[in-house]
Amino acid sequence: MSRVSKPHEIVERALELSTADGCVVIADEESSANLRWAANALTTNGVTRGRTLTVIATVDGAQGTASGVVSRSAVTADDLEPLVRAAEAAARGAGPAEDAQPLVGGVPASPDFTDAPAETGSDVFAEFAPALGDAFARARSGGRELYGFAHHQLTSTYLGTSTGLRLRHDQPNGTLELNAKSPDRTRSTWAGRSTRDFKDVDPAELDAELAQRLRWAERRIELPAGRYETLLPPTAVADLLIYQLWSSTARDAAEGRTVFSKPGGGTRIGETLSELPLSLRSDPHAPGLESAPFVIAHASGDGASVFDNGLPLTSTDWIRDGRLEHLTTTRHTAGLTGLPVAPAIDNLVLEGGGERSLEEMVAATTGRGLLLTCMWYIREVDPATLLLTGLTRDGVYLVEDGEVVGEVNNFRFNESPVDLLSRATEAGRTEKTLPREWGDWFTRAAMPALRIPDFNMSSVSPGV
Repeated sequence: MSRVSKPHEIVERALELSTADGCVVIADEESSANLRWAANALTTNGVTRGRTLTVIATVDGAQGTASGVVSRSAVTADDLEPLVRAAEAAARGAGPAEDAQPLVGGVPASPDFTDAPAETGSDVFAEFAPALGDAFARARSGGRELYGFAHHQLTSTYLGTSTGLRLRHDQPNGTLELNAKSPDRTRSTWAGRSTRDFKDVDPAELDAELAQRLRWAERRIELPAGRYETLLPPTAVADLLIYQLWSSTARDAAEGRTVFSKPGGGTRIGETLSELPLSLRSDPHAPGLESAPFVIAHASGDGASVFDNGLPLTSTDWIRDGRLEHLTTTRHTAGLTGLPVAPAIDNLVLEGGGERSLEEMVAATTGRGLLLTCMWYIREVDPATLLLTGLTRDGVYLVEDGEVVGEVNNFRFNESPVDLLSRATEAGRTEKTLPREWGDWFTRAAMPALRIPDFNMSSVSPGV
């Protein structure tokens, strides 16, 4: 084994090798385990491990401070010096960084910084896999086929800087996606869950949910495009509000480029976005949704700055009681806009004070409405209003007088999440959920179902 092989040793050695004016080193140690299945039978499983090292060099010059960022995977001790020199060369060849700030210092070291990285493996599925096998048997006897996958990843991030920071965070991340199909493949529906350890997901519960939706789909009803009262389940609400969060950078708003820009200049912070008491927040310590309590930035962008690495994070209200409170703000953009520093945090929670489950909201529906399963292929149409378009998927159901009476065709929708918040008439009970569209990038979310009285189904879609 190489003399310098442990993650914290890699970080320390890279910092020692640096000749730049400032240096940030991020070592990400990743391990993952997965299961895949099709037609009620396991097909593949596996375990992987990997390391990625990111070196950020900063160089002071007469015109300002420049930064250079280089990331490489499978880094060994022999790769360190070339990697550090490459980052320094990138910094010396770049112009002054617009987001330059003094590197963060003065944060107490993580007590486990020198400990070995946490790892996952196939044993994470020890309780889940047998329960999944039981679900296969029930599905088989019930005349349906289950497809899907379970994935668990554990990333230990070690962050060290030339200013003395030595921080470490272990991030578990698990996702379960399950599709149920009729044997002739004409009916399909989906359910997903986010989990830290696969001890809080029940395949039997998911299979029962999917079986009910397949029964609903035995009756097919064709509906035209139009505006319908629509129940958005937590997964769909998450997909819409995650995109809203990604679009809520302070600088873009202050410069008049987004839905959060105030006509005539400035931002809409302080404005009421919803008459419901909706609160949208991120909190690195939210139970079951825990994320890094300090900034981990591998690159600079609209809502992140490599100079902010290690900056402590606390609970942040983006919207409180319907009122816009904060926009994503780095130290650099705080200086430009006069807004308080509010870095991005890797989870999102919407609360509206409601107590009803989605099923209870269906039962409370009077007249005619739609119940969605999920959305996909979401794309931005107009940043000035945050108008999004996308497709419904894996089941849209017609609700009449509190009962689901059948499945309808899929639609393309055109809606702005900001506008939806202003029109929502009910928020249900907040629960952990897995975004369908953004689940590869953002999994830690808790959302309520929302009742929208006039959701815009702009055209009929042949999508599944």
